[in-house]
Amino acid sequence: MIMKRKPAPRMKTLKETVSRKPAVAAVYFVLRALVILTMIRQFINGDYENVFLCALTLALFLLPAIVEHRLRIDFPDTMEIIILLFIFSAEILGEIRSYYTTFPGWDTVMHTLNGFLCAAVGFSLVDMLNRNERFSLSLSPVFLALVAFCFSMTIGVLWEFFECAADTLLLKDMQKDTVLNTISTVALDPTGGNTPVVIRNIQDVIVVAGDRQIPLGLGGYLDVGIRDTMKDLFVNFIGATVFSFIGYFYLVGRGKGHFARRFIPQVLEDEQEKTSEQ
Repeated sequence: MIMKRKPAPRMKTLKETVSRKPAVAAVYFVLRALVILTMIRQFINGDYENVFLCALTLALFLLPAIVEHRLRIDFPDTMEIIILLFIFSAEILGEIRSYYTTFPGWDTVMHTLNGFLCAAVGFSLVDMLNRNERFSLSLSPVFLALVAFCFSMTIGVLWEFFECAADTLLLKDMQKDTVLNTISTVALDPTGGNTPVVIRNIQDVIVVAGDRQIPLGLGGYLDVGIRDTMKDLFVNFIGATVFSFIGYFYLVGRGKGHFARRFIPQVLEDEQEKTSEQ
């Protein structure tokens, strides 16, 4: 007996997508238009690195639709809109419009939201496997929430690895430096031991580069991104923890949480399966 392979579900047409998710479609078209206008402006200015960021943003905008098609799931409208706004805020506003430096809290908000969304994605993927009869999984709500938390933190750590690599190899400054007025380091121990030397009330640092001495004039000691990295991971931890608790109570309440439903994708039933059942 020859088993016929089920055809993959077809991609929704543009008309079907607009009628099924008008709010998502409206946000998508507005953001896409803004990105295209930004790309044209950056191209005219000759800033081809920002042109690449715009092209990357346009590609990332398609990611939710591709994931929905490949995994046969449906993202809630709220989650899909937040994902689109997150991509736009991180790439266009954050990088091209320099919101990361103009608004000190912008990076914090982005990393907190990233932790929340990654936990939602991790929770959803494991939850779908947990409910799928083809997989012999039966995870408790506590363990499922823990997996979602670990998934989010892993993504956060990998992103910090990427930022460190970009700063080291490409001489970028993705891990933003912090000005400190007090430092403690064993590198200044005159005995060469492991006793930390504390320096307080630091007002400036002079950098010696070749035969030049350059006062930084920043009002303190300039660290090399470690505080920013720790802050990013901490706010990612907060976002992941918040959603993990939401997902846990969603499962305990057997899916009755209206807020959690806005962030948990639903498995789509195959049209052929519906027909065979009827």
